[in-house]
Amino acid sequence: MSDTTAIAGVQFLTFVLDSKLFAFDVLKTREVLSLIPITPIPGTPDYMSGVLNLRGSVVPVIDLRKKFGIAQSAFTENTSIIIVEASSAGETIIIGALVDAVKGVRVFEQSQLEPPPKVGMKLSLELIHAIGKTDKDFTLILNVDKVLSDDDISLARDLFDAEGGAEAK
Repeated sequence: MSDTTAIAGVQFLTFVLDSKLFAFDVLKTREVLSLIPITPIPGTPDYMSGVLNLRGSVVPVIDLRKKFGIAQSAFTENTSIIIVEASSAGETIIIGALVDAVKGVRVFEQSQLEPPPKVGMKLSLELIHAIGKTDKDFTLILNVDKVLSDDDISLARDLFDAEGGAEAK
């Protein structure tokens, strides 16, 4: 890939859930972690795995398999946590997203991005920003701000504040 392509295209961090390719906008992604200990928090929704310690800050972690109603599978050496910035009501919260594996950054040109179909989708249309297409496969590009609903962000903010985390942006 040439430098011109990288500048002209839009970059997405791709990851796998149940053998399907998904992505988040690179600009919403802070970092990728190997699976590290997550402390469960009682009384939270089942898809809220708990919190982790990221360099002294408390970061809530959501299991995207559970969030999307995908059957659980055993963790592997590829299981990862993507640290993302989610926005709601003008506030940015840092949240971890537990995924099966991270594939890497992929550049899509605008001509390779299609809106999601309006029928036949298991996921809510508002969760999907676009579908990236190549000759070989499709990538569901998720809208971080919608995947993590206002309730999720509110819960994350409460956990963050209760555990003494650093201030959100």
